[in-house]
Parts: sequence; structure tokens; C-alpha cells
Amino acid sequence: MSKVGKAPIRIPEEVEVTLENNKVTASDNNGLEFSQEIDPNYVTIEIDGDEILVERTGDRKEYRQRHGLYRSLIANMINGLVKPFEKSLVIEGLGYRARKQGNKLVLDLGYSHPIEYELPENIEAEVEADDQIKIIGPDKQEVGQVAADIRGLRPPEPYKGKGVRYKGEEIIRKEGKLSGGEEAGIG
Repeated sequence: MSKVGKAPIRIPEEVEVTLENNKVTASDNNGLEFSQEIDPNYVTIEIDGDEILVERTGDRKEYRQRHGLYRSLIANMINGLVKPFEKSLVIEGLGYRARKQGNKLVLDLGYSHPIEYELPENIEAEVEADDQIKIIGPDKQEVGQVAADIRGLRPPEPYKGKGVRYKGEEIIRKEGKLSGGEEAGIG
């Protein structure tokens, strides 16, 4: 049995969960709603009071994989309605900075022009000290995708480490070119 899949999902009081036509829908008091399609060939979903139970219909590898996957997707959907997910980014480089203008992030990343990144509907961004961005939202997948998109605008380069990276991400640094005869192995 999948260790992730067999754990029941607790439904908080402020979240309402419904199951209809192989679709799990979770909504909160503020009108925010998320839904997840479930493939009934692999798992069955059962709402038992204030818990959701995910059971698999077979025991082959693909059944076990989807068992944990669907349980995690449903749990993340419910947890995001209670407490939003966060992803932090750090900007490194001389003159590299970020600022927020309305629903856009304006990023100066060493290009000849500033880059304007429009934030999706349910995603918020906080800019701290010009070089740190915190992406906040109820949908874990969307928060991760927005953070990856912003990081992709100027990925960290391996020589000086300049660019946008996740907070806590280690960049493996490369040694620059060697100059001179003996140091470079010539002579």
C-alpha cells in the first residue's frame, strides 16, 4: 500500500468538498474553488465525514503511482485553500532588481530593457529589498510554475552566479578560464 495514498485527508471546517462524476471540488468561504478530475479506472474516492479516503482499484505499478498522485493533488488543493503556498526567489547581480507595479512584476535583469511579468489571477507577489521575490497563492502547481517562469527569465549562470534562483538553491560554480603559460598547462 502506498504510504502517501493510504493516509486519509482531513477536511478543515472552512473548506467544503464535493464529489461528483469523478471530479473532486473544494471551495472555501471566500468563493475560491478548485477541482480535480479523477480517473475511476485507477482510484476510488470516498468522503467519510470530515475525511477523504483514496483507494486504488488494482495493485500494478501504475495503480500504485496514481494512488499517491491523486491523494497528493487533492490534499494540496484543500491545504492551499486553508494556507497559501509560497515560493521564494533571490535575484543576484549588479543592477538586477525587481519591483511590483499593480499586477505586474517589473524585473531589471541585465537586459537592455526591463521585463514586465504579468501575474496570474490568484497569485500574489511580494518584493522584499529589491532582490527577493515571494510568490504566494492557493494552487501549489501554479505557484511553482510562476516561480519557474520568473527564474527562466534569467537562470543563474555558473561563473559568477548572476541571475534568478530559488531561495536555498545552490549554484555549482565553475572556474573561469586560466591565463598564462604554466597555470594553463602550457610550457
